[in-house]
Amino acid sequence: MSFDINSPEFNDNRNYNYSPDAREVRKEYRYFVDAIPAGSSVLDLGCGDGTLMEILAVEKKCEVTGIELSESGVRIGKNKGLNVLQGRIDERLPFEDNSFDYAICNTTIQMVMYPEVLLREMMRVAPKQIVSFPNFAFYKNRMQLFFGGKMPAHCLFGYEWYNTGHIHQLSCSDFRELVSKISHNPKIKILNRATGSSPKDYLINTFPDLFHIFPVYFIGKND
Repeated sequence: MSFDINSPEFNDNRNYNYSPDAREVRKEYRYFVDAIPAGSSVLDLGCGDGTLMEILAVEKKCEVTGIELSESGVRIGKNKGLNVLQGRIDERLPFEDNSFDYAICNTTIQMVMYPEVLLREMMRVAPKQIVSFPNFAFYKNRMQLFFGGKMPAHCLFGYEWYNTGHIHQLSCSDFRELVSKISHNPKIKILNRATGSSPKDYLINTFPDLFHIFPVYFIGKND
């Protein structure tokens, strides 16, 4: 009996195959773009099809380098004229210390085998980091697990527990603890978490583990 992993019933996000015509502008991109000063050098880890890199290069005139594991993502990024390297991001990166002003990782830290290595390398190659991820402790996930007894799906973007690349589910508290453990520098800390000023954002600020479904964290030296 044979299985076609490309058939709809086996569709998953473990091996991304980016379409050359697709250009997904995710809403969290604005946090990255607004936070990074014009002209900065930026390393985008897990850069996908290079859309965020392209926005930073055009809008903020940043010098952007990306690393992506997917062959299709690398190919599309290069076709856009972007500097994209193929490789893993949770191992020693091919850059010297402080080669960039910013290292960013959007929605990927939960998908790598060694997230602690990824974060440590981000801190090594750049003095400031921006990281986003789906918060597995979001209240709807808790309710689904408690009342339904099933693996929560709210942070799996439409996939199932068995066909997703999200292998390290984490919460806001988990991430803060990881930053504290591996930074080895009392001046390195989480500087801010992206939120707004509405009543809903007040709840997110006060109880991030419960109400922040997709946090974006800014990390660096608190000078």
